[in-house]
Amino acid sequence: MPTSLLFECIDEVVPAITHVVNESFLSGTFPSMFKTAIVKPLLKKPSLDQDDLKNYRPVSNLSFLSKVAEKLVLSQLSEYLNANQLFSPVQSAYRPNHSTETALVKIVNDLLLALDDGKVSVLTLLDLSAAFDTIDHNILLHRLEHAFGITGTALSWIRSYLSDRDQTVVVNGLKSEPFRLLYGVPQGSVLGPILFVLYIKPLDDIFDRHSLCHHSFADDTQMRNSSSLDQLDTTISAMQECVSDVKSWMTLNRLQLNDGKTEAMLVMSKR
Repeated sequence: MPTSLLFECIDEVVPAITHVVNESFLSGTFPSMFKTAIVKPLLKKPSLDQDDLKNYRPVSNLSFLSKVAEKLVLSQLSEYLNANQLFSPVQSAYRPNHSTETALVKIVNDLLLALDDGKVSVLTLLDLSAAFDTIDHNILLHRLEHAFGITGTALSWIRSYLSDRDQTVVVNGLKSEPFRLLYGVPQGSVLGPILFVLYIKPLDDIFDRHSLCHHSFADDTQMRNSSSLDQLDTTISAMQECVSDVKSWMTLNRLQLNDGKTEAMLVMSKR
């Protein structure tokens, strides 16, 4: 295509995109044409068994215009959450200047400080099963309104964004029939991850109530308790009580702790 024709197409398309996105924001309605996803399962790690369906991640391929609208909303939502200090201070995912590296540095530093004080630490690694896929939309919307102060047109837009979505799975060129999604946020979306971390923020209160240190990256949470060696039994009991409360909260919020990937380890010096 000649360069002149390419620029003419761009000049025609950009105003149309802008109009659709602006109308979406003004009306508080996410266009239904953007709500269909093509899911192509991706193997989580090359070394995993390809015949085990649990080893695949259901990444949703969404339309370009959908992601344009989501990025604009994400920018405004992140600015609002930062300005009002509503982000969890112990969540390293989906935030500027935070990453798996900063999460790892924080956890290792806490463990080393405990060792310097002559303490032993119990570190428990929590993992969720299909976390993004089981989010209850009604609970999420209630939480956004009452815990984060998102109301009016903004809340209506998010409600519309979550509702009446469908997806089609494509494997080896074969396509399934579309089916409606009643729960969850799309993996592979722009807005879904931040909605997830807002959904699980009440977990912070449970850890604080048990006086346990913790840090998270998305659905992976590490909690730690340190004490002298002679208080180790008490430390482990406190950790077990906290895990029990976490599981109860998850049950009420349609989430599930992945027992197969939840681990605990004892960190202590050779001395």
